Amino acid sequence: MAGNFFSIRCDDCENEQVVFGKVASVVDCAVCGSTLATPTGGEADFHGEVLEVVEAR
Repeated sequence: MAGNFFSIRCDDCENEQVVFGKVASVVDCAVCGSTLATPTGGEADFHGEVLEVVEAR
């Protein structure tokens, strides 16, 4: 089962972070700690701006 990696920009601090598209747990920003992605059972629910698909598999 494949997935994609996405570059996400944090809404609070403008940090850009790479996140897997099918996260299994909540992903927080490494700089400010705000939530970037939450699991939904499939594709993640992103809470920041999706900038690009970093790697498609």
